[in-house]
Amino acid sequence: MNHQGLIRSNQHSFSTAYRLADILIILLVLVSAASLYGTALTMDYLAVGMIGVCVYMLTAESLDLYRSWRAEPATRMLTLTLLAWFSACAVLLLLAFLLKVTDAYSRVVVGIWMLGTALTLSLWRLFIRNLLSVVRGHGYNSRRVVIVGINDSGWRMRQQIKDMPELGYRFMGFFDDRSPERVSSEFPEAILQGNIEQLIRRAQDGEFDVIFIALPLKAQKRIAEILERCGDTTASVHLIPDFFVYNLLHARLCEVGQMQTLSVYETPVSGINDVLKRMFDIVFSISVLTLIAVPMLVIAAIVKLTSPGPVIFKQFRYGLDGRRIHVWKFRSMSAMDNGQVVKQATKGDARITPFGAFIRRTSLDELPQFINVLQGSMSVVGPRPHAVAHNEEYRKLIPYYMLRHKVKPGITGWAQINGFRGETDTIDKMSGRVDYDLDYIRNWSLWMDIKIIFMTLFKGFVGKNVH
Repeated sequence: MNHQGLIRSNQHSFSTAYRLADILIILLVLVSAASLYGTALTMDYLAVGMIGVCVYMLTAESLDLYRSWRAEPATRMLTLTLLAWFSACAVLLLLAFLLKVTDAYSRVVVGIWMLGTALTLSLWRLFIRNLLSVVRGHGYNSRRVVIVGINDSGWRMRQQIKDMPELGYRFMGFFDDRSPERVSSEFPEAILQGNIEQLIRRAQDGEFDVIFIALPLKAQKRIAEILERCGDTTASVHLIPDFFVYNLLHARLCEVGQMQTLSVYETPVSGINDVLKRMFDIVFSISVLTLIAVPMLVIAAIVKLTSPGPVIFKQFRYGLDGRRIHVWKFRSMSAMDNGQVVKQATKGDARITPFGAFIRRTSLDELPQFINVLQGSMSVVGPRPHAVAHNEEYRKLIPYYMLRHKVKPGITGWAQINGFRGETDTIDKMSGRVDYDLDYIRNWSLWMDIKIIFMTLFKGFVGKNVH
């Protein structure tokens, strides 16, 4: 029995069903909220519901929410869903304020409706996604996939398909113009199904749904020939660039006029993400500064009384896009290096004051950096800023070092909670820190920031390398 066309062949109908389900959810939750609170469902409420539906649908369409999410993460799907709905909520609240009709509606009913709809839209999408994963795991709704080119990129794609059966990709084999003997010497586990000519003939007969082309970009002419011939098939065709995939930093397609480009090194914090992260930083830093105002005054007094010199040490460091910023710290040393040579603190360093040793071990010296966050030069979470002298030293020694400046530096970071906090007395330690910093940038999300903050409470304040 052929299972593969069960849902895929009705993709348009399926996305239409998603749209109808969203509309019903928004209206039914409104009805339920009014009923739960014992409020009559007047035409005013129904009008609000329909306006909410219209704004949500327009936003959802602009975010391309109703595309196939087969091979994309659930977190992104939920983020766009909530963004579309809360955009609709924001428009409704703004209209109510401008028209001065807020008193005509129950705040409890509206609150239950807005939060209940956000929860329901998310939960039903997760339910359908998990249901489809189970269905695809049993061989239904699958797509027959082949890979052109047996190389590192092609083999990684094969492993991804194997490790993620919930995608519903049924791997049918490799195709390559090289001889089986030559291929088996490099990839002994790969099974060659035939050459490119045989692939095209079978694809023309409708045997395959998806073709991944993993040929190196230097074979541009050959790729163009294969693409032209695949145009005589109904298969979806994807190119797998033979870049060093794990060195790409938020790569995405861009347009310059009528030309398309591939952005290789890009920041994830742009557009709405930049707004969300900045809003989070402001709210969090104000909350923390309110709580630690008195402790900071106490620490400042002790620093002033126990050693000569200023209370706050301001050091030049690299911020977003490599621009110099002043980073604030409670002074913990007798010296205040801020020039071309900055010596890292080491165990038993004579420059560290007695009280300075305590606030360094407990990270209390970094509390003034919440003022940097409020100013906008730093973020709560991000790669830790290094002294300018250290940046200039390590950028020559560690590949991709400067890419850590594609986001704002942070008070805490992914590297710090993974053990790379404090002194970096070897290249390997600094390289490990940079690897985690780049991993953070590649995978950034607001939820990841919250996770890092939570983990910092348990293992980010102290470390064996902190002196």
